[in-house]
Amino acid sequence: MGVLDGIRVVELGMWAAGPGAGGMLADWGADVVKIEPPTGDPMRVLYAAMVGSSEQRCPPFDLLNRGKRSVAIDLNSDAGADLCERIMADADVVITNMRPKFLRRVGLDAETLTQRYPRLVYAIVTGYGLDGPDRDAPGYDVAAFSARSGAAVRSTPPGQPPVALATGMGDLMTGMAAAGAVAAALLHRERTGRGQVVSTSLLRTGAYAVGLQVATRAGIGRLAPPPARTDTANPLFNSYRAGDGQWFWLIGAEAQRHWPELLAVAGDPRLDDERFTTVRGRRTHAAEVITILDEIFARRGRDEWASAFDEHGVWWAPVNSVEDLMEDPQAIAAGVFVDIPGGDGTLRSVASPVDFGAVSVPKDGAPGLGEHTDAVLRGIGVTEDELTGLREGGVISAGHELVSGGGQR
Repeated sequence: MGVLDGIRVVELGMWAAGPGAGGMLADWGADVVKIEPPTGDPMRVLYAAMVGSSEQRCPPFDLLNRGKRSVAIDLNSDAGADLCERIMADADVVITNMRPKFLRRVGLDAETLTQRYPRLVYAIVTGYGLDGPDRDAPGYDVAAFSARSGAAVRSTPPGQPPVALATGMGDLMTGMAAAGAVAAALLHRERTGRGQVVSTSLLRTGAYAVGLQVATRAGIGRLAPPPARTDTANPLFNSYRAGDGQWFWLIGAEAQRHWPELLAVAGDPRLDDERFTTVRGRRTHAAEVITILDEIFARRGRDEWASAFDEHGVWWAPVNSVEDLMEDPQAIAAGVFVDIPGGDGTLRSVASPVDFGAVSVPKDGAPGLGEHTDAVLRGIGVTEDELTGLREGGVISAGHELVSGGGQR
């Protein structure tokens, strides 16, 4: 039994940030009903929508939506919006990342629903927040999380074009923030009997993700530029390439503490130069220290250096590709991966990053579009004749061939 067993969640979201929050709650045991348009969440056809691929499977969709029930409703119709509210009426939680102006138009906004249902926890995820001139602007994570928050620039060496952070990184981080906020709001409701509105945004989460730098600038009025690998302030906290082309990271954050161990493993008299004996000296002459270390580390493969590092107590970590991660024994032991139902058997996917005494195992795979429409609507009292009329009127769907585009905005 999951820690949220018995908690009913209605998710009104598309793409990644909102569904990511709902997906985490589903992993934790909540019953999550996903309301999506008759054309489906665009994430279902991600590759076709973005690059015109003919690939039909979408593992990212499966990751964010496993264990949910899918109900396909056209919210642009009055009947569809009314059905959605009826489903929400008995929910503990509503999660949405639809734009607020759309939610107001269809009468499913936070103010309306929390007034009608005082125990409801209403979680809204936006690109830029609920106030301000850009509150209704579209906010994909590359824009609001990466670009506007400063995260991309803080990850880019000086003089280089802004880097593109890993696709969906901001969405999933924001989804985790929303899921945590929901859990806290449910605890507050348990104590007080009242729900509340909780909100987060890609912009806020992005700024918090680079909060160490933002706090420094805000607090003391200055900030060093993002480090370049060849001239970073601390050569012991830097990436290096071994002789076999494999990269690793030295993690000597306490530079003076870790310097003797590095000297022992490097075994190169050039590092005994008196200019390099102090933290400040190595900072001043960082480019020279890094050049020497680059030459030293090119002499052996990474596995050889790994043995030497471990023997001498040098702190380090491998720089994995995704392929490396898939086979990393520590990642496997730490529960990074999970098998979920899918296709004719199981699919390997990524586990939620939190365990509650035991690994959180998803109940089921991702639902088909509209797979649970009829069952959920019967559960709120919709009759068979009404279901037929709703289907014939295009208000609901029990699933059909997916098409790219459209949706509820």
